Amino acid sequence: MKRYGLTFLWFATTTFTLFLTLSFYTNISNQPNISFRPTIIGNTTNAITSHAILPQVLGSFTYKVKSNDAIPEIVKKYLEKYDSPLLPYSNYLVKVARDYSMDPRLLIAIAQQESNLCKKIPEGTYNCWGWGIHSQGTLGFDNYKQAIDTVTKGISQNYLGKGLITPTEIMAIYTPLSDGSWAKGVQQFLDEMN
Repeated sequence: MKRYGLTFLWFATTTFTLFLTLSFYTNISNQPNISFRPTIIGNTTNAITSHAILPQVLGSFTYKVKSNDAIPEIVKKYLEKYDSPLLPYSNYLVKVARDYSMDPRLLIAIAQQESNLCKKIPEGTYNCWGWGIHSQGTLGFDNYKQAIDTVTKGISQNYLGKGLITPTEIMAIYTPLSDGSWAKGVQQFLDEMN
């Protein structure tokens, strides 16, 4: 008996709800000049809107964030975190790298791998990248800007320009005697800056 009562109640409620919905829609369709979409007449907008359909937004604005916008700040914060002598040159490094269509984070990752971000370099060389350091001597630069210019141009032309883009591909020429740890280190530092 209880089962029949619940079934009857469900049908009655459903029928009543359906009747109310149809009455509402019939009533709306018989109303002149009511639309839930704006209709433009001249320079004015004439529409009835519901906050449930078009919520009112006060004081909002739109700004599209480009991923490149964050890179200078990421580089700066990374150099600051590790107290690198390159910190005052962070904007310059980003600019030069972008001039050569290079991700500046690659230069930072290589400097981290090679010299702990310029904290362990041959004295007076400004060579944070191990650029031109081999058994016959050490290449030195007059200052960090010259080093950034030379190394960025060299990596761009001799590695990236020849299709070597991953740390493993770069390692094969940059430091061919590495057992793979160089590429793993560079990749780890790149990942820290993402």
